Amino acid sequence: MNIKDYEAMAMLDLPEDERAVLGERLNEIEAGFAALEQIDTDGVEPLVTVLDTINIMREDVAIKQFTRDEILANAPEQQDGYFQVPGTLE
Repeated sequence: MNIKDYEAMAMLDLPEDERAVLGERLNEIEAGFAALEQIDTDGVEPLVTVLDTINIMREDVAIKQFTRDEILANAPEQQDGYFQVPGTLE
């Protein structure tokens, strides 16, 4: 892809001097990816993390601690079992 393709995708209209600078940077980035494509990864297992730790978090178990009525009891205003808040759109 060239800079004009990226510019069209991002819906930008860049001045020519910025287009030249960004074009050079994009070429450097694409060259870096081209170098990565040359690396032989056959037989290499996908890696999620470089750490040797396992998941040490607790089980994600839902615990119901409050009823709807208990929560709404603290609301300054409520209507039909929901919090009532000031409108945000005009």
